[in-house]
Amino acid sequence: MTDMLAAETTSPGFRSDAAPDRFMRRLLGVSGGGVSGAGAQKAFRTSVIVSAIRCIVTYVVVPVAVPLLALSGWVAAPIGIALCIYAVVNGIVSLRRFWGSDHPSRWLYTGFIAVVFVVLAFALVSDLGRLGGIA
Repeated sequence: MTDMLAAETTSPGFRSDAAPDRFMRRLLGVSGGGVSGAGAQKAFRTSVIVSAIRCIVTYVVVPVAVPLLALSGWVAAPIGIALCIYAVVNGIVSLRRFWGSDHPSRWLYTGFIAVVFVVLAFALVSDLGRLGGIA
């Protein structure tokens, strides 16, 4: 019984202590399993909603509004850049919450968010190109 108590007090309470899990927790700065799963789910929803708004603005609103207002990419690009940055920050926050809550699907979500980050990186490069920042 004393061994079990000692193990409980020294263990941070994570589901897995494998090397890849420890690496991700260190990379994300997650130290304890005290974050709620509900917070991770909320951050995930916010991140997806921001990405959806960015896509709607970039691919629906701007193509319709730009010809009507005779504006160029200088209007769409800053909005797209701001939404990309906001989506990346929210993605990182949700990723940290998934890992902090020791969510069972943390690796699946990590793969998903990595794909989202790649898509956002391409969108960011495209928006910067429209501004003339990248040739």
